[in-house]
Amino acid sequence: MPAPEPSASPSSARRPHAPARDRYDAVIVGGGHNGLVAAAYLARAGQSVLVLERLDTTGGAAISTRPFAGVDARLSRYSYLVSLLPQKIVRDLGLDFAVRKRTVSSYTPALRDGRPTGLLVGGDRTRESFAALTGGEREYAAWQRFYAMTQRVAERVFPTLTEPLPDRDVLRARIDDADAWRALFEEPIGVAVERNFTDDLVRGVVLTDALIGTFADAHDASLLQNRCFLYHVIGGGTGDWDVPVGGMGALTDALARTAREAGAEIRVRHEATRIETDGRAAEVTVRTPDGEHTVAAHRVLVNASPQALAALLGETRPQPAEGAQLKVNMLLTRLPRLRDRSVDPRQAFAGTFHIAEGYAQLADAYREAAAGRLPTAPPSEIYCHSLTDPSILGPDLAARGYQTLTLFGLHTPARLFAADNETARATLLKATLAELDAHLEEPITDCLALDENGEPCIEAKTPLDLERDLRLPGGHIFHRDLSFPYADDGVGRWGVETAHANVLLCGAGAVRGGGVSGVPGHNAAMAVLEAS
Repeated sequence: MPAPEPSASPSSARRPHAPARDRYDAVIVGGGHNGLVAAAYLARAGQSVLVLERLDTTGGAAISTRPFAGVDARLSRYSYLVSLLPQKIVRDLGLDFAVRKRTVSSYTPALRDGRPTGLLVGGDRTRESFAALTGGEREYAAWQRFYAMTQRVAERVFPTLTEPLPDRDVLRARIDDADAWRALFEEPIGVAVERNFTDDLVRGVVLTDALIGTFADAHDASLLQNRCFLYHVIGGGTGDWDVPVGGMGALTDALARTAREAGAEIRVRHEATRIETDGRAAEVTVRTPDGEHTVAAHRVLVNASPQALAALLGETRPQPAEGAQLKVNMLLTRLPRLRDRSVDPRQAFAGTFHIAEGYAQLADAYREAAAGRLPTAPPSEIYCHSLTDPSILGPDLAARGYQTLTLFGLHTPARLFAADNETARATLLKATLAELDAHLEEPITDCLALDENGEPCIEAKTPLDLERDLRLPGGHIFHRDLSFPYADDGVGRWGVETAHANVLLCGAGAVRGGGVSGVPGHNAAMAVLEAS
């Protein structure tokens, strides 16, 4: 598909004329992981590349930090697991980066007939756990069939993410499974969940993959939940969610190192404030601690949101989507004891620990939030990075048995925090931890470590906090609503094209963006190299 013709907008399409201080083949706006992927590919291909990052360090949302004063624990502060990063990118760029498999996929506690129990998925106890929870073999057999179907889809769809965009009919033919296509691409995912499963808890566990970072109901006619579900089950062709060794910052550090070694220049505390282009050449205005200047480039790749891209071009900004999550980081002196004595806490927290995520509970939380209220029983999920990868802890903390917990809350749209972010955050955090405590023998707060000031090691981020810290429009972790991984009308060959032939979107807002994948960065680099 040919690139779109350059826009005739007078604000952004006039021919650059101001003298430039520097000139590059490509200027990349934003040093998050996608921008670094693009920089590494282009620099390795011999192009002159400049990366502009407004913050003090590269990485964007995929960073590791020590958030607690005086405590030697380096947490993945925002993004925290890896599923969508293709090994192709790791191999192509020779990245010194590794992931580890979690020994358990998930644990979901429950009460049945007043007795603490739960569903443990992963390892050799899965079948036994299903039988104990549901009293038979039916749900386990349905689980096996359903996820065999999603894996077949994953094996066919995932490789296309780093290829030119297929159209809808081509992707459907590639999947070659009418039932799977209908379940994932045409009907609301709630139909498939209810058709295949009868147990409320099992239904909820399946549905959660459709709701991470997405505010939607199981039967939303927009199929937004289907798009979210698809991206959560196709990663690596398996759907596995892996732990980044050394934390998420290990990935972005490796990418920055690779890009620099290939010859790319990376300048932090350099904020792009304007792009002017005629479709053939461009100038980028840059604000630095020492003043403002311009750089010239043949092409500009924007690793930022579509709203930021429009602002840089002086064009009308699209309406932002709405983020709907609570992100909580914790450091514990020990893992809490569970009311379900059949499961060791090291098993329960090794995978995804689901909280208040039964099917009916998820529906109730959505209805409350859609009506403008914080959910009474906020759904969330937790995992413990340090069980799989203790390297993020200092030697002393690791020897003393300290552990990290990362919590991701669902169905908390940004609108709920607009009136009073501080109060709403505190109220939501208290209610979320109470739902976790319902399945513990001791309050989670009793297990929290203290920082050097005697303060508990816990921090929470609402969508408004993420918008402030990372400039995510509406606090949306995917920059905008996810799209199906095929070409619609007006979408370019790689899904990164804009109305300007030499300006590309290489961030999460590109088609096939979202999550820690590097896919938009790869695809923007491929689009550039094809046209060079």
